[in-house]
Amino acid sequence: IQVEEGAVSLWNWAVAKHTGAVVSDEQKAKLRFVACRLIRLCEGADPPEGTIRRQILMSMKTGKAWIDVGKADLADGFLENAMSSIEKLYAKLRKGSDGEADIQEHRADVENNLFKVLSYQAESAVAQGDFQKAVGCVQRCKDILMKLPKETCYLSILCYNFGVETYECKRYEESSFWLSQSYEIGKMDMKYSIGKEMQAKVLRLLATTYFEWDCTLHLDRALKAINLANQENTHPAGFFLKVRILLRSGASDEDIRAALAEFLHLEMSLDFCLNTAKLLLEHGRESVGLDFLKSVPERFESSPDLGKITLLHIEFLLQNKRELLAKQKIEEIIIGHYTGKQLLPETLNQLHIILWDRAAKHYEEKSYSEALQWYNYSVSFYTPRQIDQNLAKLQRNMASCYFHLKQVDKAKEAVREAERCDPNSIFTKFSVYKIAVMENNTNKAVEAVVEMGKLAEKTSQCEDKLGVDKNTGTNLLSLAAQIALENDQQSVAIKALEYLSEHLQDYQQLFAALKCLVRLMLSKVKAEKEEKRLGNVFEHTSVLNKAFSAAHKRLVESFTEEKFSGDMRILEAHWFRKVAWNLAVQFKDSPEKMRGFFVLSFKFSQFCPSDKAVLIAQKTCLLMAAAVDLEMGRKQVTPSEQVELFSQALQHLQTCKEIWKVLKLTGDFAKDPTDTLLLLYEFEARSKLNDPSLYNFMESVWEQPQMETKTLEIIASLAMESPARYPVLCKKALKSALNLHRKQAVIDAVKFSKCLHSLINISLPTGLTDLETCVLQEVWDYFEDALSVVSSTNAYPEMEILWLMTRAWNTGIFQYTVGKYKEAEQWCGLGMRFLNHLGSLKKSYE
Repeated sequence: IQVEEGAVSLWNWAVAKHTGAVVSDEQKAKLRFVACRLIRLCEGADPPEGTIRRQILMSMKTGKAWIDVGKADLADGFLENAMSSIEKLYAKLRKGSDGEADIQEHRADVENNLFKVLSYQAESAVAQGDFQKAVGCVQRCKDILMKLPKETCYLSILCYNFGVETYECKRYEESSFWLSQSYEIGKMDMKYSIGKEMQAKVLRLLATTYFEWDCTLHLDRALKAINLANQENTHPAGFFLKVRILLRSGASDEDIRAALAEFLHLEMSLDFCLNTAKLLLEHGRESVGLDFLKSVPERFESSPDLGKITLLHIEFLLQNKRELLAKQKIEEIIIGHYTGKQLLPETLNQLHIILWDRAAKHYEEKSYSEALQWYNYSVSFYTPRQIDQNLAKLQRNMASCYFHLKQVDKAKEAVREAERCDPNSIFTKFSVYKIAVMENNTNKAVEAVVEMGKLAEKTSQCEDKLGVDKNTGTNLLSLAAQIALENDQQSVAIKALEYLSEHLQDYQQLFAALKCLVRLMLSKVKAEKEEKRLGNVFEHTSVLNKAFSAAHKRLVESFTEEKFSGDMRILEAHWFRKVAWNLAVQFKDSPEKMRGFFVLSFKFSQFCPSDKAVLIAQKTCLLMAAAVDLEMGRKQVTPSEQVELFSQALQHLQTCKEIWKVLKLTGDFAKDPTDTLLLLYEFEARSKLNDPSLYNFMESVWEQPQMETKTLEIIASLAMESPARYPVLCKKALKSALNLHRKQAVIDAVKFSKCLHSLINISLPTGLTDLETCVLQEVWDYFEDALSVVSSTNAYPEMEILWLMTRAWNTGIFQYTVGKYKEAEQWCGLGMRFLNHLGSLKKSYE
């Protein structure tokens, strides 16, 4: 009992909430589903009449709810339960009946529910595509209809709805059956019929179904249905459909005229008449169509829309290539426009569209004079000095025609009118631009391109609000660049391409524009360099840098662009890296620009596969960039600039070292000087930055087994080159170099002398008298080394021997001045030992 009460409460709650729009249709169906299932669970072996009636009601409504939310398959079980309960109820009622009268009364009571359940089952079957089941259910409904005549209208409309549903699904055979049933059922009881208007509507859809199913095969049926519809209720749609059917069937002009005559007496709208005339003309019934069209003005003499008739006539004449007659009609309208017979604004707009379409057709066919004639017709409807954006567009179109006809003055006049009407249009600026190019006015053309570029930017920002095509600006700039190139106006083309590269969204078009811009700038740079106009060269390289930066930026962004493949990206990157490389080589007289282009070449190479050729290019770019940074840092610049340049060089070198490690794995690079260059460049950068890690860095250098004397000597030189000052490192490098010189099978006396000279200079500063004994002893050993080599060869440079003699003698003199006579005697004696090895200079010093 509690479950049953709960189920009833749930049912009532669902009804109340659905009425208050708290729950949706589907939620209502689910609640009814639960309540109905609970009621079924509470059913006993012999439920009372009231319980059975409630079950019938709940099962029917639950089934109908599922049908209404488009889940007909869930309805079937409940409708079957309802049918089963109806049988139980009928059996129970018969059991308690007293006679035939009672039985007939109970049957009538049951048949009302039975009719509803059968109609719901038919709905479910149609929804699930079960045509035969639906037909069976509707047939049983029709059998019951004799006893329930009031349901005639309901069943007729139900069949009509089935017909509509199956027609929309293009199941024409089923649709024709249901619509026929609807019409037949509607005639069964005129008292409860759906009415003549509805019957005519059913028949019109039935005729349409036959017409679209197969007009040839079902022509007679379609005509019979539409004739019946027109007899039931005269409606313009019925007569229009009849004309369509006759036209499709290929009926004679006489039959068509007879069909038109049937509804000429009816009240019809002008649009309906125009559509009928258009239908006739579209099907090639020119004679019937024009006769009908001529009869229409009489019916609508007072209508302000009368111009639509003339417009349709003009359209027909143009479609049939009768331009001369169409022009006469248009000229009549123009005369009428200025004599008080103006067209309505909507009709006039339509006429403008027709005129512009015809002009555009002639323009495409390159019949520019003819196109102008049609545009002039359109201009005729505008008042002098009128400001209108469409008039501006019209004048621009006319200017385009004049351009092609080489009528520059008329083109300029048309463009001036366009500027007056719509000065801020990118299209107007483009027309101004074309005139400037035609007149070879470079400054004005560039000015127009700048304006177009600004407007293109605004267009891209406002395209969502204004509905403007986002490609309009870029398309016009592309065209502007093309026109400039065709007319050999490179400066104008460059400016157009600059703006274009800022706004193009299509990656392939963008890179095409950028490459074109770069090529133009390269030719400019070459010409300016040959004429030694350096100021212009620097200006052009600025444009080149912007183009390269834009290309690099877009290559980075292209990874998220599906239409721009990896192969395309690599192809473009290769092109830009090679051009940047060539530019770097060309600017050998301008270190800063050379460095910039080498860095750009490296950046573009990062988008390319890391094969051997690319790795070599990357290594070279970075080495060259580092070399330029170091060279610029050596010059007299501010300390902060030096720090920036040396730090930048160090960054390039670190990246280069990583690339070099990978590159060395690809082959034999024994004779490649890269290791030496990396060492020297890094040592210079670190030493001049006063890098605290320099000594640690050099520890690994000293451990290298195959150091060249020249490398060590350069390290020594760099260690003392301002702003660096590392005498300890300098001495160590020179000592290592001297050791290598000694180890040679045949000592190169010249190289040995230079190295020794540097080592003595760093170890024995000029003018110092208070030197430690150990230092003097170390230097003494160097002089002894020199004597050893001097004694063993005649190749030792005489000036170096003289220098050694002088340094030893002067060191002795310094010792003498401080009272160190023993040391003074030793050093002066050492100097005299070199005297014996002098050649022509010996007598002068002896």
